Amino acid sequence: MGMISEFKEFVSRGNVVDLAVGVVIGAAFGKIVSSLVDGIVMPLVGLMMGGVKFSDLAVTLRAAEVDAAGKEIVPALLLKYGAFLQTAIDFLIIAFVIFLFLKAYNRVRAPAPEAATPEDIVLLREIRDALKK
Repeated sequence: MGMISEFKEFVSRGNVVDLAVGVVIGAAFGKIVSSLVDGIVMPLVGLMMGGVKFSDLAVTLRAAEVDAAGKEIVPALLLKYGAFLQTAIDFLIIAFVIFLFLKAYNRVRAPAPEAATPEDIVLLREIRDALKK
């Protein structure tokens, strides 16, 4: 079997197509959640914390160097922890929503509970097991 035909077989399997669809939907979902966090959640959290904009939170490790005319020669060195906090909140929201989705999916997909075995079948099984001994 040639490499091209093997590749066609590999790509045409349901798993690969399902994975590709999942990746595309996941990327789109990530953009939606990032937009939600950037545009709605973080401004509300910043407002509750006194008007702080999280993406601007940083610690100055080294101040900017300026010349006599006030022009910046060397930019300031900043530790931007606000962007990290925002990304961490993005992750937590995405993980929580995926958890809820999978929980609902598993509940819908759960197999129906087995019906009780009729008593005559149970008795026949007991007889069979006793005869095996």
